Amino acid sequence: MLSLATIKDVAKRAGVSIGVVSRAFNNYPDISEKTRQKILKVAEELNYTPNLVAKNLSSKKQLTIGLITSGILDSSQKDSVNSIEVFKGVYTAIEEKEYELAIYLIDSNKQKRKSYAQFCRERNIGGTILQGIRTDDPYFKELINTNIPCVLIDFHLNNHIPLIGNVSINNIEASRKITELVLEQNHRRIAIMAGKKAAYVNNERLRGVREAFAAFGLQLHEGDILYGQFLEQAAYEETKKYLEKHRPTAIIAFSDIMAIGVMKAIKEAGLQIPEDVSVTGFDNIPITEFTQPPITTVQQNFFELGRQAALHLQEIMEGRAKGKQVVVDYKIIERDSVKPL
Repeated sequence: MLSLATIKDVAKRAGVSIGVVSRAFNNYPDISEKTRQKILKVAEELNYTPNLVAKNLSSKKQLTIGLITSGILDSSQKDSVNSIEVFKGVYTAIEEKEYELAIYLIDSNKQKRKSYAQFCRERNIGGTILQGIRTDDPYFKELINTNIPCVLIDFHLNNHIPLIGNVSINNIEASRKITELVLEQNHRRIAIMAGKKAAYVNNERLRGVREAFAAFGLQLHEGDILYGQFLEQAAYEETKKYLEKHRPTAIIAFSDIMAIGVMKAIKEAGLQIPEDVSVTGFDNIPITEFTQPPITTVQQNFFELGRQAALHLQEIMEGRAKGKQVVVDYKIIERDSVKPL
C-alpha cells in the first residue's frame, strides 16, 4: 500500500520544524524565501499536499466561505433548481480563488440553538453568503452586531454596516412592471398571491404592486392580498377559498410555484386561464414554459445572483468593496397566461 507523506516527513527531510513548514505553506512573512522554496521543493518531491482544513485553521487568513441557506427544506422540488443555480454561481466565482466553499442548510429552529457568530467560529468561516433569511429569523437579528463579512441574497439592511453587502434584482421595479402589464390589459379586479409576510422580497414586491396601482389611480385592498407562503399547496388553498366569494379577472403571484397552485384552484373552480382569469408568476423556473397555458413571469438569473454574491463577498473580505449593493438584471417573460379584456 502506498503511504502518503505527512507534514512531519517534509519537516524531517527539509531539516526544519513542523511549525516552520506550516508557516511556509501559509505564507508567513517571518519565513525567508529561500527556506520557503526549499520546503516547497521537498513537499513536491514527497508528493505532499497540505490539508486545506488544517491550513484554514492554522492560517491568520480565514479561507472558508460559508453559503448558509435557510428554509430550503420548505421549498418544492419544482423550484429547488433556483437554489442549485445559486450554488453553481457561488462556486464558479470562488473556485479560481484561494477560498474554499462550504454549504450549510439550516432552518429557524437550528438558528435558535446556535448563534450566527458561534456557528461561523466553530467552522472557521471567514465570510458568509446568506440566502433565504427572513426578518424574523434569529440570524437576521444578530447580523448587525457581528464583525463577520457577509452578503445577503434578496435582502437589504437599511443600516449602513461596512461588512454587510447585498445582491438582488430590483424587486420593486420588477413587480411594478409585471403589475403594469396586467393593468395595461384593462384588468381591474386583481388579487395578489403574496408569499410570507416576514420575507423581505415579499414586502418589496408588494410595494411594487402598490406603486403600479397608484400610477393607474387605483388602490390595492388588503382583502385582495392572499398569503401563499411561497408554497404551491398553500397558494392553491388560499385561491380556492378566495374564489368562493370573489371573481377576479387576474391574479398576480410572487413566485411561479404559487402561480401553479393558483392555476390549479382556478381550473377546479371551472374557470379557464386566461379567458376567465389571467395569471402571472415570478422567477421563470423551467416548468413555467410547459404549464397549460405557459406562465407570464419575471425571469431571475439565479446563477448570476450567486456569482455576484460570491464576488461581492470577496471584495468585502479583502477590503476592495466600493459599494454595499449589487443589482442583477431581470426580464419580463410574456407567455399565454395573460389576456387583455
